[in-house]
This record gives sequence, structure tokens and C-alpha cells, in this order.
Amino acid sequence: MSRRCVITGKGPQSGNNVSHALNRTRRRFLPNIQETSLYSESLKRSVRVKVSVAGLRTIDHKGGLDSYLMDTAKTKLDSALRPIKAQVENAIAAQQKS
Repeated sequence: MSRRCVITGKGPQSGNNVSHALNRTRRRFLPNIQETSLYSESLKRSVRVKVSVAGLRTIDHKGGLDSYLMDTAKTKLDSALRPIKAQVENAIAAQQKS
């Protein structure tokens, strides 16, 4: 199971536990990754993604999943989100035609 956010790219970091006697042992700092459903208004369905809580705040700040995907360049998106962006673009184009 990958512990990486598809929005921000946050992943595990490593560091030390430091005791009162300054003994150091290695440890991992894991990001707060949640598997959640985000609703796409143009697709009229939910999309399952693994995202950090900071990534959820980013999506809220941008105005939702659709606007986040449209504002972000395809090269900067995670490979899991690229096909979803293409589907959103096609749905928006179809809505504008009719």
C-alpha cells in the first residue's frame, strides 16, 4: 500500500526518536493519508483517491475536484489523476456543445 498523496505528493519521511538521554533510534513519520471519495460535478459521480488532509484542503481552496484538475497542468498531476482529468475535459466539452 502506497503512502503517497496524489494531490501534494507527500510521502513518508525518516528521522530519529530522541530520548531524554539523547539516544537516537530511527523512525518514520507517516503522512495523514485518507482514502476518500471526491465528487466530480461534471462526471456526476464520485472518484476514489488516496489523499492527505492537506491535499483535501488544497482541493477545497481551488473550488472542488473539477476546477483543481482543470487548473493543474497534466504533467504536474499524478498518474492516477490524468485519466480522470481527460474524462472531466470530455464531459465539460460535451456539456458546452449541448
